Amino acid sequence: MRRTGEPERGAATVVTVAFAGVLLLLGAALGVVAALVAAHRTAQSAADLAALAGAQTLAIGGDACGAAGRSAAANTARLTACVVEGREVRVGVEVEGPHWLGQSADLTAQARAGPATVPPAGG
Repeated sequence: MRRTGEPERGAATVVTVAFAGVLLLLGAALGVVAALVAAHRTAQSAADLAALAGAQTLAIGGDACGAAGRSAAANTARLTACVVEGREVRVGVEVEGPHWLGQSADLTAQARAGPATVPPAGG
């Protein structure tokens, strides 16, 4: 039994360790979220550049999907899809995402490029 006026010993240590653990877990989770956002931005940029490279190569009569694949690889991505429809190129790319606690999903992005379409006059 505790006597009146005797200070409690060690209670603040337990609370401090618990708060430190929570802050450490929160910091790690925020780090993973930041890495996911950065990887998604990388994937979307690689997809946009691959689509533009493919459309430019298609415009001069070359292999659009080959150019898109080289552009994706130069931007640390893998070309997963390439479709040429008329003068338009649609691509899909994949980049490696952060792997934390067994998470193995990679991030994907799609883009299309081709000549601009002008809406009909008066419409």
